[in-house]
Amino acid sequence: MSEFNEFDQQGSVPSRETGSIISHAFDMYKGVFGYAIVAMIIYIIGVSIIQGVTGFNSAAIVDEMKSSGDYGNFRYWETPGFSMYTTFSSIFLLLLTPLYVGLIYMVNKFNTKNPIEFSDLFIGYRQNFVNILIYSLISGVISSIAIGFCFLPFIFIYPFLLLGYPILLFENASAIDALSKSFNLAKENYGTFLGASFLGLLISFAGIILCGIGLILTAPFIMIVMYSTYCAFVGKPRQIMFTK
Repeated sequence: MSEFNEFDQQGSVPSRETGSIISHAFDMYKGVFGYAIVAMIIYIIGVSIIQGVTGFNSAAIVDEMKSSGDYGNFRYWETPGFSMYTTFSSIFLLLLTPLYVGLIYMVNKFNTKNPIEFSDLFIGYRQNFVNILIYSLISGVISSIAIGFCFLPFIFIYPFLLLGYPILLFENASAIDALSKSFNLAKENYGTFLGASFLGLLISFAGIILCGIGLILTAPFIMIVMYSTYCAFVGKPRQIMFTK
């Protein structure tokens, strides 16, 4: 059972500028860095198990594409196990999204000088779980369609989805309400949302430079950008306290 108590005076809030939001996100990320790595390790272990079950080997596919040199015409979808792997990995990723919502909750506790517990990482499975899954499914479909038209449309659409998870967590909103509020806030402040989301995604994917291993360190950063943007445009969220 959860209760909402208003924030006290602790906790920083960035100004409504892209640079301030990203800077604030960096400061916040330092406090949950280890937990972010744990979340990514859970993801990697899950994907590895799915690859083993389905027989799909993504590393072998990448090596084959490199050796052939024909990236554009390589039919990876014809690879044995690809369809099953895509299905299972999509379901797994959907079920894992509450874990990343937990990172937002942890950042909130770090920002307000509240002690962080490992169990906080799993708050998304106890707080508004169904709506988190519904929102993840809707935003995933929207993002997939945008990426299907090339990556550029995704960059311009993503800002409208930026605040969905913080709204779901801190306001206990429905998936549709979270999508609507995130869209309206982004529409009114599109330039800043575009800048924050673009830099956040750029930093999150920067780990690819380190042969992909660096993604474990950088990928969760976009979740922290969501929190910092929420603080800037909505205000310091309410602290969620659970009664035992």
